[in-house]
Amino acid sequence: MSESVTASHWSPTRPWRGIMVATALPLRADLSVDHDAYAEHVRWLIENGCDGVVPNGSLGEYQTLTDEERAQVVRTAVEAAGDGARVMPGVAAYGSAESRRWAEQAAEAGAGSVLLLPPNAFRADEPAVLGHYAEVAKAGLPIVAYNNPIDTKVDLTPSLLARLHGAGHIVAVKEFSGDVRRAYEIAELAPDLDLLIGADDVLLELALAGAVGWIAGYPNALPASCAELYHSAVAGDLATALPLYKALHPLLRWDSKTEFVQAIKASMDLAGRPGGPTRPPRLPLTGATAAAVRAATEKALADGHH
Repeated sequence: MSESVTASHWSPTRPWRGIMVATALPLRADLSVDHDAYAEHVRWLIENGCDGVVPNGSLGEYQTLTDEERAQVVRTAVEAAGDGARVMPGVAAYGSAESRRWAEQAAEAGAGSVLLLPPNAFRADEPAVLGHYAEVAKAGLPIVAYNNPIDTKVDLTPSLLARLHGAGHIVAVKEFSGDVRRAYEIAELAPDLDLLIGADDVLLELALAGAVGWIAGYPNALPASCAELYHSAVAGDLATALPLYKALHPLLRWDSKTEFVQAIKASMDLAGRPGGPTRPPRLPLTGATAAAVRAATEKALADGHH
């Protein structure tokens, strides 16, 4: 394998690379967390071609969890993965001290890295962003920055990412802005910063631009087909990747929509996985939205994707 291909695979020394699934969290009908179903789901993802999991991301509804539930989700993921290095907990919080405490909890549980949003209680300026990442870095785990300016209103621009990386505070970035042009600027300004695909519906574009990992949503429902897509894309095998990407894109684009948690859980239910309901304020999908997700999922399943 060439270096560019091997760089895009998971390894214990760079456990943020490869396919790290932002896991949906199975809830029972009474909205309690089903930790047994979650453990089984983590094992199933790894058995079906994914490299690891990202518990307590926004797809995992971490904002709706109690502190004890959130901590237990991390412990469950580490135990189920069989290797804590395969677990990258989300450690977002309104306060930097709180994010640091979650990073320390992740380290204590045996996780290999953490995913950290910038401050998002307000529109933080550069000094606030730099201070936030510096504080959480004190926990000692490698930090993957999460750039989601759509939801956080704080943009981790290529120049700011380069500053964070230069300061030693981040090892990689989950790029969710959707602006694939940034990949090239990030590579120029911070050549050693790992670019991770942050939105399912720009997977091919960012893979071709040099991404070495994917923090993924839709493998929750279709891990094997998504793994085939990722590996062919990062290998530059367009004959395999492009038709597969086109076939899956009607589903993948839901990862970038407001209803992404409900959409992915609905797809999981249809694929026979433990999706289940979401906690309020997220409401069940209805009407045209529910029909569109169902149709795209049923077509993917009928076409043999799994």
